[in-house]
Amino acid sequence: MPSVRGCNLPDDLLYDVDNHIWFSEVGDGTVKIGMTTVATAMAGRLVAFTPKRVGRSVRAGKSCGTLESGKWVGPAKSAAGGEVVAVNDAMVSEPSIANDDPYEAGWLLILKPEDWDPVKATLVVGSDVAAPYEAKMDSEGFGGCE
Repeated sequence: MPSVRGCNLPDDLLYDVDNHIWFSEVGDGTVKIGMTTVATAMAGRLVAFTPKRVGRSVRAGKSCGTLESGKWVGPAKSAAGGEVVAVNDAMVSEPSIANDDPYEAGWLLILKPEDWDPVKATLVVGSDVAAPYEAKMDSEGFGGCE
């Protein structure tokens, strides 16, 4: 598993480094979406997650939900557009789960993407994510997760 400045980035995921979002192909044509450890470390302890509801559509590059911490409120942007087919209700009731376990328990939602192959081609494979994330952290002045 790549680790950049103490931030774990599992190599079995696909990353939208610019938006600090990970994607995992579920195998049934859907993708699971979540925030990276970098995102949760930068945001601080999450206190609210308001996802798009099941059945709603997400436009590519737009918000699939809103996250809030004590120092930040903002969108979780999905590189992929499509229909929300599941929401992590545990994250809605206890958003700080993403701070503790962003890659397992702290996922945000599952999307049935439209046009997945072209989007997938723009994402960074986990085994190649260390260098792009190092550059992103430099550009944002972020020292790391520890």
